[in-house]
Amino acid sequence: MNTNDIMVLGLGLQAPWRLVDQHLDLEKKPHELQLEIAADRGSQYPCPQCQKMCSAHDFTEKKWRHLNFFQHHCYITARVPRVICPEHGVRLVKVPWAREGSGFTLLFEQAALTLVREMPVNAAARIIGITDKRLWRIVFHYVNKALSQFDFSEVRSIGLDETASKRGHNYVTTFIDMEKSSEPVLFVTSGKGKKTVQEFTTFLEAKGGKVDNIAEVVCDMSPAFLSAVKEHLPKSNVTIDWFHIVQKFVKSVDDTRKLEHRFINLPPGSRYAVLKGKNKRLTSKQVTALSTLLETKCETATAWQIKESLAWIRNAESIEQAEERINVFIEKATLLVKGNKYTASVLDALATLKKHANQVIQRWASTYTNARLEGLNSLFQAARNRARGYRNNETFIAMIYMIASPAGSILKSI
Repeated sequence: MNTNDIMVLGLGLQAPWRLVDQHLDLEKKPHELQLEIAADRGSQYPCPQCQKMCSAHDFTEKKWRHLNFFQHHCYITARVPRVICPEHGVRLVKVPWAREGSGFTLLFEQAALTLVREMPVNAAARIIGITDKRLWRIVFHYVNKALSQFDFSEVRSIGLDETASKRGHNYVTTFIDMEKSSEPVLFVTSGKGKKTVQEFTTFLEAKGGKVDNIAEVVCDMSPAFLSAVKEHLPKSNVTIDWFHIVQKFVKSVDDTRKLEHRFINLPPGSRYAVLKGKNKRLTSKQVTALSTLLETKCETATAWQIKESLAWIRNAESIEQAEERINVFIEKATLLVKGNKYTASVLDALATLKKHANQVIQRWASTYTNARLEGLNSLFQAARNRARGYRNNETFIAMIYMIASPAGSILKSI
């Protein structure tokens, strides 16, 4: 087997394509292996639109970057025939080693996608010796190709949440399938609020899903989200995860502490003592601070006790019991803080719980929580930090699809 035979075998060339020349250019840095491929004259080629076998009209020279040959860059040059089809006129033939319009071979793009799944795009681009913009074009092409294969006909329960795409008020909103244990991301779009839900329903219908099939939506207490779900997913029940209620009350405790500390010297270590749960591991300094706060019966201590009482609601064993406990909790907590100087934030948290009580109670009828969305957001932010940010929302969205949607598995099969 001579060198040409090895190269042909490696490239997977079949008639009418053949390798006609190869040479290593040592004058360029890095060195370049140039492979020249030609098509047999007199052969017929399929029209790229109708696949009808046609004669060659003329030939045009094209060039593609291929996988490195050892440490040398490798390029393929070919005179590609243009056929003259009776129905479609003159058309450029598709070559078997590269997709239409690309300056890279399929094997090069496959290797590039493998690197992108494991490291930031900038780092992958440096390794394979191309600009990050060219690599992003490859990523966008295959992500969009993967999205075209999505099937949402079985989607019944969704969750949605926004995550920051860069510093400032820049967000993307992610929609996931709550029933899927892996690769749950269904749709990602720029921005947050009402328009994102409308965009999702349009995408859902385009992928074989039905708006009326969505029975449950898990989200936070954003008025824009709740209003949009009511309008665009009218047959779904909304579940507000318990996490968001606890988060609201934790913030109210901290707001109370900050305000009270302006006028009263609270003990050292108070901040983290009241932010942590009473069953969490506290330092000796925090234990002392918490004991002092409770002894003085300050308003920060009252806010902390209210926050800790949420566990009583959470331990309810039925919807009926949860509803009863929420009503009792709101009534008693309101009496404790009403008229106080520093607990306006606690009253606001109680009003929020009362306003969204019906959606909160749904968690006792649902098996879904917002924990998965928060976990995914942490994963997305870790990828963003590792890449030191993304140039724009489109690049961040593409990476989310690669990390946590069915697009990831589809791309692995390319």
